Amino acid sequence: MHGAAQRIGRAATVALYEELALYPKPGLVSFIDRGSHADMDATTFMRSLFALRRYFPQAAALGAQQAGFDALERLGIDAERRMLCATSGINTHRGAVFTLGLLCASAGAVLAQGGPCSPAALRAALRHGWGAALQARCARPRSSAGQRVTRQHGLRGAGEEAALGLPVLFDVAVPALRRALARGLAVRAARLEALFHVIAVLDDTNLAHRGGLPGLRYAQRAAANFLAAGGAAQADASAQAEAIHREFVARRLSPGGAADVLAAACWVQRVCAD
Repeated sequence: MHGAAQRIGRAATVALYEELALYPKPGLVSFIDRGSHADMDATTFMRSLFALRRYFPQAAALGAQQAGFDALERLGIDAERRMLCATSGINTHRGAVFTLGLLCASAGAVLAQGGPCSPAALRAALRHGWGAALQARCARPRSSAGQRVTRQHGLRGAGEEAALGLPVLFDVAVPALRRALARGLAVRAARLEALFHVIAVLDDTNLAHRGGLPGLRYAQRAAANFLAAGGAAQADASAQAEAIHREFVARRLSPGGAADVLAAACWVQRVCAD
């Protein structure tokens, strides 16, 4: 199982790199620019990725051992500490530590039981292994910015998404990515298409934290309009996406939650293709 855990974990690191490398994407950090962020750039993200490289295989190994949520949470907290140390306190991948950590654990559980990885199998393993604990976690009093925003605006945060089996990932992002690839779009364009599908529907607490509920709804409308006009298949899709990127930067909006979901979709596509 050690080799399988390493492959699962490496796929997570690669997926986070693929999200970082995508451009143009609204308000988000890339190798081209900082997006809406004054405190981080691509170098910050690369330091974070290096700090997290051992975490994802460890999460997969815990999943294979049927470890409880407490063990996964402790591992994630330690990974977050290493991330913050590497980035001088800047939160680059907290959401990915949570979501991709759970997914790696789910993949470990699936493979340990002899099953092939598929989106349905991953989702079932997540719910069966840690669904109840995730529901209980949602009931804890918490004081993070994301939790305050979800309470204030009645949104569904990352914890609630995970407790429900990651519906935006499995019902929106992964199908959108696969449809785009099946239509013959290049990989970069397919990822862009999937990202806009996620922005259009996700209760992204990063957007709500920066722009309030009006900022979140503006971002969702912008993404929906891009898709309605043809999405990444438009002849001028890159120019249209870059224009939206500039608007997000002007409004200081950054769909970090959607970026995490895109990275997770890239990971699912890679792991389920092996």
